[in-house]
Amino acid sequence: MQSTEFDRQMMQRCVHLAKQAWGKTAPNPLVGAVIVKDGEVVGEGFHPGAGQPHAEVFALRAAGDRARGATIYVSLEPCNHYGRTPPCAAALVAAGIGKVVVGMIDPNPLVSGGGIATLQQAGIEVVVGVETATCEELNEGFVQRIVHRRPLGILKYAMTLDGKIATDSGHSTWVSSEPSRHYVHHLRAGCDAIVIGGNTLRRDNPYLTSHDPDAPNPLRVVMTRSLDVPLDAILWDISVAPTLVVTKIGVNPETLARLRDRGVQVLELDALKPVQVMQHLYDRGCLSVLWECGGTLAASAIADGAIQKVLAFIAPKIVGGSSAPSPVGNLNIRSMSDAMVLERVSWQQIGTDILIQGYLDKSEQKLDF
Repeated sequence: MQSTEFDRQMMQRCVHLAKQAWGKTAPNPLVGAVIVKDGEVVGEGFHPGAGQPHAEVFALRAAGDRARGATIYVSLEPCNHYGRTPPCAAALVAAGIGKVVVGMIDPNPLVSGGGIATLQQAGIEVVVGVETATCEELNEGFVQRIVHRRPLGILKYAMTLDGKIATDSGHSTWVSSEPSRHYVHHLRAGCDAIVIGGNTLRRDNPYLTSHDPDAPNPLRVVMTRSLDVPLDAILWDISVAPTLVVTKIGVNPETLARLRDRGVQVLELDALKPVQVMQHLYDRGCLSVLWECGGTLAASAIADGAIQKVLAFIAPKIVGGSSAPSPVGNLNIRSMSDAMVLERVSWQQIGTDILIQGYLDKSEQKLDF
C-alpha cells in the first residue's frame, strides 16, 4: 500500500520523538511512536534508554482506551521477543490496535520480520516502508552494530580550502566556523565514544564534550603508544565525562598509575590498533564512535576498516605551507584510480563552511571481528 503525506508526516514525528533520547539508548536503537485515531494524535512516546519501556509502551499508556482500533506509527519494527522488556508486538495486539505503520524492519535477527508476522497473524493491518531512508539514517549505528558486529566509525575533520587542518606551526584554532563547531557538539552528544591520538591531546588539550549541560557526553578515548601525555590535560578531569586511555602493555607504568588514581580508565593492548579499540568499544555496547584524530591516526583507522562514514567541514580559508598537516596521512595509494571513493554523498552549508558527508565503499572495509 502506498503511503500518504499524512503517513510521512507522522513518521517524521516518530523520528523527532526518537531524537529526544539522542545519545542515551546504546546499545538499543532510537525509536519513536505515535498513535492516531480519527485523524487525531491520541498518544506518543519514545524509548529513553536500555532497560526502560519501548516507544510503543509509552504511546499506548498515553492513548489509553483510545488505542483500540487506532493506527500506530513506529520508526522501527515492534519487537516480538522478551529482552529486558516484554514484546511490543504482543502489547499492540492486546491494546486492540487496528493498524501499524512501520518505518523500517529491525535488523536484529531476534526480531527481523517476526514482529510484523505477530501483528499480521492477529489480523492487524501492517504497512512497512514509510520514510525508511530517514529511519535507517536515524539508527545507522544500531544497524552497523547488529549487522556487522562493530560500532559505526565516523571520521570528522575540519580543513581549509587547500586541505590543511592546521598551519605550518601546528596552530589549528579555529579552522571551522562557530556554527560548524556547534554542529559537532551536537554530533558528539549522539555518539557513544570519541577517539583521539596522543598528538591531538598534546597539541589541542581538548574537552571532547557536547558543551551542553542538558546533553550526554561520550566516553573520551586517547590512543597513545608512548603515553607521553601532559598530566594536567583537561581530559583527566572525569567529573564531566569519563576518559579511557588505550596504550601498549608495560608502557610508562608511573604515568598509568597517576592516571588511574584520578579515575581515568586504562586499557593496555599488545598491539595498539584501531581494530582492537573498536572491538573494545563494541564490547562496551557502543553504537557510534567519532574519530576526531589527526592525519596519522585517521589513516590508520581507515586502513584498518574502522571508519565507515566521513564528515568533512571545508572552511573558505587558505593557509598554504608545504609541511602543514592534512586530515588523512599516508594510505599508500599511488594511483588516483585506487582512491577510496565515498558513496551516498551529500553536502550542506553550515555557517561559512561546507559540510561534505559520505560513506566509504563497504567492499573496502577490512575490519572483521
